[in-house]
Amino acid sequence: MSPFRLVYRKACHLPVEVEYKAYWPVKECNSGLGGAGIERKLQLEELECLRLEACENLRLYEEKVKEVHDKNIKRTEFRAGDQVFLYNSRLRLMLDKLKSRWDEPYTVEKVEPYGVVHLSHPSSPTFFKVNGHRLKLYHGAKVKNNKELEIFLLKDPATDED
Repeated sequence: MSPFRLVYRKACHLPVEVEYKAYWPVKECNSGLGGAGIERKLQLEELECLRLEACENLRLYEEKVKEVHDKNIKRTEFRAGDQVFLYNSRLRLMLDKLKSRWDEPYTVEKVEPYGVVHLSHPSSPTFFKVNGHRLKLYHGAKVKNNKELEIFLLKDPATDED
């Protein structure tokens, strides 16, 4: 069933279908309306040309939009051994507005085709798979444990003495 029939409980008749069904009885009656029939055929042909032109314009527009969208995508290549942050999508359900949505650094163990990345946590020997779109590179120092991460984040570079 069509959505129109589900909503209105009757069949939908397009203007082209009505004209097509009405044209044959007029032709069979042979009532001398041949000129009007030819005119209507020309109008239907013009309408079909306009429809095809609109479809072509839509296709060209969609290609341009896709090109602009693909140009703005930042592709990130990960290699084994890289450290990355993992996006925590469940955090939006919590009320912590200032809490970062990016979890602590994980280590990339393996990269598979189509964006699948195997990650491992420094405190756990097991690894898990995630989509590469949920990751961003970590550009800080190599982190061995959470305590070292806290010290790195709390350290003030202005008072740091070498």
